[in-house]
Amino acid sequence: MTLPLTVLKQTLTMALYITMGFVLFKSKKITLAGSKDLATLLLWLVVPAMLINSFCVPYSQEKLREFGVSFLMGLLALLLSMAVAALLFRKDALENLAVAFSNAAFMGIPLVRQSLGEEAVFYLVGFVAALNLFQWCYGLFLLGGPKSKRSWRGVLASPVVLGSLIGFLIFVTGLGNKLPGVVDGALKGVAAVNAPLAMIVLGVYLAQTQLTSLITTPRLYLLSGVRLVLIPLATLGVFTLLPAPNAIRLTLLIAASAPIGSNAAVYAQIYGRDYPYACTAVAQSTALSILTLPQMVTLAQWAWGM
Repeated sequence: MTLPLTVLKQTLTMALYITMGFVLFKSKKITLAGSKDLATLLLWLVVPAMLINSFCVPYSQEKLREFGVSFLMGLLALLLSMAVAALLFRKDALENLAVAFSNAAFMGIPLVRQSLGEEAVFYLVGFVAALNLFQWCYGLFLLGGPKSKRSWRGVLASPVVLGSLIGFLIFVTGLGNKLPGVVDGALKGVAAVNAPLAMIVLGVYLAQTQLTSLITTPRLYLLSGVRLVLIPLATLGVFTLLPAPNAIRLTLLIAASAPIGSNAAVYAQIYGRDYPYACTAVAQSTALSILTLPQMVTLAQWAWGM
């Protein structure tokens, strides 16, 4: 099976998980309070465990160099995305924030893991940690509000950042492939539920929106078009100019091509912005990414001679 077809298969699988979350919430099998508990479980346990697990590989100078390259390329991709969003949506802070940051943790990581393998997640960890830091700081700068001090204190306490730092320390100390079997098995077991759980939570987000607004709100198509097409194309163009391994380029491109991150809705709620609109933007871009992500992978393979 070719890689674009593999990506398509995985995005369709994720769409089924999203549907499950949607149906469970609509049928009241998952309550609003329960969905928040699932999101907390995902954010504070599953995602950090998956990030730590991605560092459980033998240490080598080559691996460290690859991590450095992927981290720097990830920073470049983030800055590019933020610049495009700021240029096109400078008059609306929420839209600016939403378009600037992809759903790299909840959708990008499981998609990369299922399509490219566990090793590819290693290339993505630095990008995800940097995205989380940038999103906290930039979200504070754009949206402000009375809870700003709490946001600043929470930057380094983010579970994604903490998981990345713990994993990196395990890797550089050479403990990555020397953890006790019980610990290693537990990490792998928790990490394995990331994809279905993350998509079920997104399905719950979708269930809280008016489905007609996904189709009848013209502005949403602009947001999705920039997030899913323009920014990935710009990222692909920049990556084409860089002398980096294709595995790293493709991993980061998939993450940069992911839909609007669910944190856009979270931030809208925290800072008193248009929460329903943010939820709808997340839902529409997630649905449309099923069509755009495989196309970006196909284009990248052609451009990079893969």
